[in-house]
Amino acid sequence: MPQTDADTLLQEVSAYLKPKDVAQIESALAFSRAAHEGQLRQSGEPYISHPIAVARILTPLHLDAQAITAALLHDVAEDTSISIDEIAEKFGAPVAELVDGLSKLDKLKFETLQDAQAENFRKMLMAMARDVRVILIKLADRLHNMRTLNSVSKAKSRRIAHETMDIYAPIANRLGLNTLYQELEDLSFKYLHPNRYAVLSKALKVARGNRREVVSKILESIRQRLADNHILAEVRGREKHLYGIYQKMQAKSLAFAQVLDIYGFRILVEDVPSCYVALGVLHGLYKPFPGKFKDYIAIPKANGYQSLHTAVFGPFGTPIEVQIRTHEMNKLAESGVASHWLYKSSEAQINELHQKTHQWLQSLLESLAQSGDSVEFLEHLKVDLFPDEVYVFSPKGKIYALPRGATAVDFAYSVHTDIGNRCVAAKVNAELVPLRSELRNGDRVEIVTAPLAHPNPAWLSYVVTSKARGEIRHALKTMHLDESAKLGERLLGQALNSLGFKLQDIPEQSWDRVLKESSAKSRQEIFADIGLGRRLNMVIARQLAKLNEAESARTEASNSGIITLLGTEGMAVQYAKCCRPIPGDPIIGVIRSGQGLIVHTHDCPSLRKGRNGSEEWIDVAWDRNIHKLFEVSIKLIVANQRGVLAKVAASIADAESNIENVHFANEGEYTELFFTLQVNNRLHLASVMRGLRRIPEVIRITRVKNIPA
Repeated sequence: MPQTDADTLLQEVSAYLKPKDVAQIESALAFSRAAHEGQLRQSGEPYISHPIAVARILTPLHLDAQAITAALLHDVAEDTSISIDEIAEKFGAPVAELVDGLSKLDKLKFETLQDAQAENFRKMLMAMARDVRVILIKLADRLHNMRTLNSVSKAKSRRIAHETMDIYAPIANRLGLNTLYQELEDLSFKYLHPNRYAVLSKALKVARGNRREVVSKILESIRQRLADNHILAEVRGREKHLYGIYQKMQAKSLAFAQVLDIYGFRILVEDVPSCYVALGVLHGLYKPFPGKFKDYIAIPKANGYQSLHTAVFGPFGTPIEVQIRTHEMNKLAESGVASHWLYKSSEAQINELHQKTHQWLQSLLESLAQSGDSVEFLEHLKVDLFPDEVYVFSPKGKIYALPRGATAVDFAYSVHTDIGNRCVAAKVNAELVPLRSELRNGDRVEIVTAPLAHPNPAWLSYVVTSKARGEIRHALKTMHLDESAKLGERLLGQALNSLGFKLQDIPEQSWDRVLKESSAKSRQEIFADIGLGRRLNMVIARQLAKLNEAESARTEASNSGIITLLGTEGMAVQYAKCCRPIPGDPIIGVIRSGQGLIVHTHDCPSLRKGRNGSEEWIDVAWDRNIHKLFEVSIKLIVANQRGVLAKVAASIADAESNIENVHFANEGEYTELFFTLQVNNRLHLASVMRGLRRIPEVIRITRVKNIPA
């Protein structure tokens, strides 16, 4: 065991903890050492070296005795025979909860590595929502594993580096742990792209030497000018981290020699007014780049980060990036959410940061509750860890931070779930825009809602926030289940009618028996499963009617039940895209598991081609008074003359039809136009086509059916 590391740890905690807390950590150290006795890391070192290193990563943040104790014990429950209960008995329930939140779910069996990874994140983030120290310990654990990754196989090191780059580094950034975040990114870069890392690392060392004189000159110039203006300031040169330089090269397609601002500068002043005065002095010394100024003091980042950022032309035309902030802001920028333990001053700032962190964790828990599975939740988490943000305003001037690429729908859901679910239009800077419009910094956004509106599945193709994605999926699932339950109730009623029974006459005892036999929680669940094709209506009907096979065969022979389509079934009934049936077409229905009822025209080739024994075919018919718009495709061959498209569009509008989509193929003298229209029925379509035939330039018009599925 590396005794010196253990001694150093005790010295570090003694500097800020009380003697009784240090005694607890000493006890935890002995307990962990005994538990891991004889265990070795893959590097060959005694295993105890790892928990000690994790605890030492946390001591600069001045974490409390419970957290340091949990760091020393974080692998005990997972890798030894000692239980969480034993840890609780010896070190208290709070320490045991931290250790439990950090322990993997190794006792459960998962189908894939991705499922296991996702479920572990799910558990960790639930624990993190209760106590943020869980993630601080986990990040320290991951950092030490990354520092010692050269002792594992190449395939495993790449997998761990990918996971770190995708999840752990962005979480560290989201929590404002800047130093830890940058080291995690650099180490991930080292194992994901070893050759690029080596070349860039070598080039950076050479550049340090070459640019030392220029950096010194800039530092001295800034210090002197600030002093001349009576501004008390500390000026530091700061080197950009390796992965940050690589990202800049990738984003702007630059060679390393073209990245001139590998050095940045930081000006630390006493108070907020001095930040803006220092900015003015700096811009007087060096000319600023237009459009490169960012004020994160007035509008802080979501992780609480505050600073002024500017880029200026330095000596010899060298671009210089400068950050200006107070000493307090600098402390928060370096240690983020851990500032609570590290600094007892600036409580207002720290409380606001903790409130933002709590809100973020709550939004993660909401998406956790709504996710269908752990892998879907992991997707939500990755989406939510976007580092770049845009800041937009509500009509009342409230600021909202959203990921870059966020749309008006993302904004609506960030205001409130009900606003998102009922939004129908958006105004950006007082102008109506499509809901899919991307928002830009400074946009003023107003959402128009309607009481009966509901989410559109198409929104999922362009929203970027996990809250919006999760709420839309949740609403669509709820709508789908409700509509499927209504369809399932009709299908079950049809099946019971064919057996000589009525649904409303089935006694409670029969329902109780069927629910128990099928392990369903309610009738609604049975109905929804029938509507979605997960259960067969005839099987449930027989169970409810208590018929044996012979009896059901006799009664089924008289089955003449037909499902009538009312047009109000919503998502429970799908109209096949391959043949696009409309009222008036002869149709047939297919129940597919998980999809519900799909309606095809009776002569649809893809229906015959894709038929299999697991599908249930049912008779369906159009209701006489169906009120719904249906999509239909038509093809026109027109003379290639100016204004013909406008004439066609005007004729379609005159026939009270909507154009959903249009595309064309130009073949010289003639053009093929393909329209997807919305019509009420075949009579309406016939009226549209009659109007189009009157246009002299229209040579031929046909309805397009049997589109490949």
